[in-house]
Amino acid sequence: MATLWIWQQPDWPDFNWQTERLASLLRECVQAQGQLMGMAGSVSKSLSAQTELDALLQNIVTSSAIEGEQLNVGSVRSSLARRLGLELLDGDKVSQRSEGLAQLMFDATRRLSEPLTTDRLLEWHGWLFPNQDEGLFSRPINVGELRGDEPMQVVSGRIDRPTVHFEAPPRQGLERQLEQFLEWFETSQSQSTLDPLLRAGIAHFWFVTLHPFDDGNGRLTRTITDLALAQGEAQAIRFYAMSASILDDRAGYYRILESSQKATLDITAWLMWFLQTLLQSLQQAIARIESVLGKTRFWQAHRTSELSTEQIKVLNRLLDGGERSFEHGISAAQYQSVAKVSKATATRHLAELLEKGCLQRLPGGGRSTRYQIAYPDRALN
Repeated sequence: MATLWIWQQPDWPDFNWQTERLASLLRECVQAQGQLMGMAGSVSKSLSAQTELDALLQNIVTSSAIEGEQLNVGSVRSSLARRLGLELLDGDKVSQRSEGLAQLMFDATRRLSEPLTTDRLLEWHGWLFPNQDEGLFSRPINVGELRGDEPMQVVSGRIDRPTVHFEAPPRQGLERQLEQFLEWFETSQSQSTLDPLLRAGIAHFWFVTLHPFDDGNGRLTRTITDLALAQGEAQAIRFYAMSASILDDRAGYYRILESSQKATLDITAWLMWFLQTLLQSLQQAIARIESVLGKTRFWQAHRTSELSTEQIKVLNRLLDGGERSFEHGISAAQYQSVAKVSKATATRHLAELLEKGCLQRLPGGGRSTRYQIAYPDRALN
């Protein structure tokens, strides 16, 4: 049999990698991880729960989006909020699909010290596919059991001339292959010579290459990655969503998987992509928590300032960031539009906010004058 796939290599799955090529990137990830955990400790309990809800929601929604599935975000949010003890939003109906996905995420991260077994994986798979009879899925799936005997291939193109991007190991012997993975996953957790972040990257690549189920392999792979990262950090609380960064480079994700699954057991290229993507996730989370802490510091500094409802509304809009936050500052006309006040009132409000140190004027003048938040000294934190 010609060797085309990595699992056909005689030493499979004895992976190796070039430590010196990964060292700098790994160091950056570890530093970012430490910075994020330190910052998260500065956030109040209620804000911490909200930040975790946002990260978990983003993780679940984007992991499904990678597979082309659009979830009901409100339903997933409600399922997560209930588990985090947060107030539910009125009108958000919870589906069995949302409940299953939330249960899966919480089981993986909250029960991080419990062994990952075949039975636990089969239970996870059942939560992914709660109701086949609702027509959510395009074809029958063996739910809660390993895939059938037919070859498992990832293909694209015309039916008569398909391009095979990947073929998984044959069904015969799959139980033993899976057991080998699960044994490694358990023992590698205490292997001092293996960095926890590299362990997460190896687990991701190994499991997705086994492709043990009819469907849901990608989502379960990313769940196992979340479990490995939680174990490495020794904490269940999640503040970043790696699936979101994978979705940002979905084409690159499939490209590096395909090239690595057709290569040798040296998975350095895959681990570099994995660490780069993880670093992006950590940096995005750091920026979000910096925004939360900045907002907290701002309102702490201005807790005695007498501000109108309209001024508070605009300040919160500027503090919250995001696409609608006037990244390059807000003009008098934009203030007027957001606050729904007259031109004269907008001008007066802005002058008051400047005087109270809530805003600062950006360079430029006349009608193009723009204003942005004047953040207080960090010492207030």
